[in-house]
Amino acid sequence: MYHSYSGGGVTIDGPSVLVRKNIGNSVSLSANYYVDMISGASIDVQATASPYSEQRDEFSLGADYLVDKTTMSLSYTNSSEDDYQAETVGFGIKQDFFGDLSTLSMRVSLGSDDVMRNGDDNFLEQAEHRRYALGWSQILTTKLIAELSVETVADDGFLNNPYRSVRYLDPTSGTGFSYQAELYPTTRNSDAVALRAKYRLPYRAAIKSEYRRYADSWGIDADNLEFRYTHPLETEDLILEGKLRFYQQTGADFYSDLFPYVNATSFRARDKELSDFSSTAIGIGASYQLPERWSLFDRRSSINLYWDYMMFDYDNFRDARATQALPGEEPTYSFNAHVVRLFWSMWF
Repeated sequence: MYHSYSGGGVTIDGPSVLVRKNIGNSVSLSANYYVDMISGASIDVQATASPYSEQRDEFSLGADYLVDKTTMSLSYTNSSEDDYQAETVGFGIKQDFFGDLSTLSMRVSLGSDDVMRNGDDNFLEQAEHRRYALGWSQILTTKLIAELSVETVADDGFLNNPYRSVRYLDPTSGTGFSYQAELYPTTRNSDAVALRAKYRLPYRAAIKSEYRRYADSWGIDADNLEFRYTHPLETEDLILEGKLRFYQQTGADFYSDLFPYVNATSFRARDKELSDFSSTAIGIGASYQLPERWSLFDRRSSINLYWDYMMFDYDNFRDARATQALPGEEPTYSFNAHVVRLFWSMWF
């Protein structure tokens, strides 16, 4: 797969390779290599630093074991950057009931991160993440499938960005404000509930909907609503897909675009992702099963292309680059982004 994100002054792209191998009828093994190459500068960086580039390499291994109607899964992921190292171990179990009409799934994952800061060899912080998920999927009719899932996450340790700063009013500064480092709480607990449904339309197409509600101990409340439409053509060699997504959240309790003075609060943040904001995304995609004469080694293969266009609007995060405006009166920030995924699959 090749993936690309471009928006807000930042470009993130890279390859990914996934291999899955079945062993008999009960075991499936997988390995994935994923790369993010990051370049440019977001609005936060443009206000306080200079453009940069870095690369993140992620390796993951997974195993699934099927026993009768029970599937057990084990996974390991390692993510590495110049200033960030992360390891995550996950275990899941899924059980079918009532003639395979109902499925109960449970999953737990434990993560451990080392946070560093380039240019400061003495800076080293840790963070831990515990994630628990429970899901119930139900075939309601021959055309309708519904799913309810609940997820809770507990984060502990150093949870903010070691480079990001907040700004505060400073009459002695030429711009009217100055910067100081962000400071987050060392714990964060979050809960999310999602309801999903997939309905088969009379003409062999399907529509999928999802509503997700999120809340955390930092005061953020978020709602996500998404619709997907899938339409296979008569030959089923080509499958078309469309997506529409709406997202809105309230900001963290300790977020402020402009603090009244230095050390104004015990905790402080100016990360735009912790502010009040909303986003809308539209997407289209296609999956095409290649004819045998085009396939390598006479194996079944497919090519897939998806494109999303995302629009972000921030209600109380202002563009500090607008130096002609008084502090706190700059225009609010917004930007658009493109996400492209192109991948090729082969069965052998």
